[in-house]
Amino acid sequence: MSPNFTRMQGIKNIIFDLGGVILNINYHATSEAFTKLGVHNFNELYSQFHGSDLFNNLETGHVSVEEFLATMHKYVPEGVTDEQIVAAWNAMLLDFPLQRLQLLQQLRQHYNLYLLSNTNAIHLQAFNKILETSRGIPSLATFFDKAYYSHLMGQRKPNKEAYQMVIDENGLVPEETLFIDDTLPNIEGAKQVGLQTLYLQPPKTILEVFKPKA
Repeated sequence: MSPNFTRMQGIKNIIFDLGGVILNINYHATSEAFTKLGVHNFNELYSQFHGSDLFNNLETGHVSVEEFLATMHKYVPEGVTDEQIVAAWNAMLLDFPLQRLQLLQQLRQHYNLYLLSNTNAIHLQAFNKILETSRGIPSLATFFDKAYYSHLMGQRKPNKEAYQMVIDENGLVPEETLFIDDTLPNIEGAKQVGLQTLYLQPPKTILEVFKPKA
């Protein structure tokens, strides 16, 4: 059976980013949620944390959830609970549009599909719960030959080791492998290991990349 979308010439494997590509996200929602908890300089803190090792280490599994929460407690008002911090941290995670999930199911009949996401243990649990609650599917891994999460890999994009792990473990030929991400540094990192790349800039979605055949 021929695919009902335009086939990409020479591509046998596709590696997808998660946030902004498959899962809708809104970083401002997390900022608003922390503001409601009484953290009025969250955007400044967020930038500060990105400049430190806290987020990097959380996303590579070198900082535990407990250690992350202990650090966050230093910046939130007294009386704020772990559960409130987790809820605010997860507020950025929105929904999985059904058409994108259906597209993944279609694509998997014709390509090897992989997921490569910079994420953390808190978000992994949360977005799988969103998927189960909204779609009745317990794990995003269902849609892929293999799902790679930075905090379990010990590596994160755009470090070339992250891409190389996916390539090596699955015997992929980089020239036959397309990497799709909505963040330019991650695209540049993928190019360094020879992957074909597609920079998905909003408002463009994967539904427009894999347009139905006319």
